[in-house]
Amino acid sequence: MATRNTTRRAFLGGLAAASTCSSVLRADGKAPNVVIIYLDDLGYGDLGCYGSNIRTPNIDNLASQGVMFRQFYSAAAVCSPARAALLTGRYPARTGVRRVLMPFDDFGLTAPEVTIPQVLRKVSYRSMCVGKWHLGDVPACMPTVRGFDEFFGIPYSTDMSPLPLMHNTDVLNPDISNSVNMLTRQFTAAAVQYIQAAASSPFFLYVAYTAPHLPLGTSEEFRGRSILGPYGDMVEEVDWGVGQILNALEQNGVDQNTLVIFSSDHGPWYQGNTGGLRGRKGETWEGGMRVPMIARLPGRIPPGLVTQSMATSMDIMPTLVSLCGAPSPPNPLDGVDIWPLMTGTGEVARDIFLYFDTRYLQCARLGRWKMHVSRYNSYAWTPDPPGGRLNLPLPRPELYDIIADPSESCDVAPAHPEVVADMMARIQAALPSFPDVINNAWQETFSRQVYPTPSGALPALPPANS
Repeated sequence: MATRNTTRRAFLGGLAAASTCSSVLRADGKAPNVVIIYLDDLGYGDLGCYGSNIRTPNIDNLASQGVMFRQFYSAAAVCSPARAALLTGRYPARTGVRRVLMPFDDFGLTAPEVTIPQVLRKVSYRSMCVGKWHLGDVPACMPTVRGFDEFFGIPYSTDMSPLPLMHNTDVLNPDISNSVNMLTRQFTAAAVQYIQAAASSPFFLYVAYTAPHLPLGTSEEFRGRSILGPYGDMVEEVDWGVGQILNALEQNGVDQNTLVIFSSDHGPWYQGNTGGLRGRKGETWEGGMRVPMIARLPGRIPPGLVTQSMATSMDIMPTLVSLCGAPSPPNPLDGVDIWPLMTGTGEVARDIFLYFDTRYLQCARLGRWKMHVSRYNSYAWTPDPPGGRLNLPLPRPELYDIIADPSESCDVAPAHPEVVADMMARIQAALPSFPDVINNAWQETFSRQVYPTPSGALPALPPANS
């Protein structure tokens, strides 16, 4: 850590004269290319640079050349809402994509929501989406309608069927369910090919790998290579893919002017490592929402920087708007420009961050504090209890010092009533800006009476005879 801090200070001295992030990035007259590599169900602790025994040398090297975030959050703990938040800079509670989309759904991410490729198109960026879309498979919601010039991939998760492989709106194979083991290689090849073709002009490449989402499987070359079994094999093959993409940037002479961002849509499912955080995919405990995030832009982001400052996937949109000189979208953004955090040049002002599960607001984060206000009465992986799965208010808000207690083990609400009151007031002030369905869900939740369960437990309705 000391070495990294030294590197950071040396780098900052060279940036002292830079007054804005845009002037730093565009001093050479070129807009930066942008590559976002987004994994599916990768845990906070699943990379070597985040403490895993899975071998990820290419991703680890990416971190050593740029910035690694220790407190980076998805805006949802499941796939579709997380992706909507990344591409729009807005809470999925606003976008209408509040749950996982299924092949039979007739809705998705539609206008008036504006995506990253749509705003970058206004400043002459070409764009491609490679991999998993999962924001609606009806014609009005597909990638080439939602701002991307080109799409190669699948419309939803690999455990859904039939699973078509598509190029733009054309179906190349109506069902590849029996050959998903080759998807990492196919998506990597498509990304490399796009870099080769687009290197002469500003481009945005979104590579949404399907690994390490179930079903577990890799190409023959990576099968059985990891000491941590099939899950580790999948992560190691993705690491290979990341290496191929980085090599393509270098071989085509654009690596010095390309911002590469690496992250995951949320925490891990049954397998995978949360890095000691509580909870998993489908939960608003830290293990479901906190994810790895690495960013590299040579000469502009200092090598070896590690930041403990909080950031979210919704911050990517406003950051790219600023860096690439694009106009802000008409819809108000929930994210903030985190370029100062990426470069270590300062902090950013941020109000309360809200943790939603579908239409239910369950937690909030402000500074070092995380407050839980509601929770389901069953786990995502267990059968529904009698009467169904309900989102219930907690007997009283639970407060965790997420810096000192990242595992959310010790409720300190009784010692900090002023923090609880302030955060609850901020939640109440934010709610009117959300759609009626969100406010109705809040009222529905807090209209219920609950049994006095202890902190950290699942809330429960009072016994029927009480």
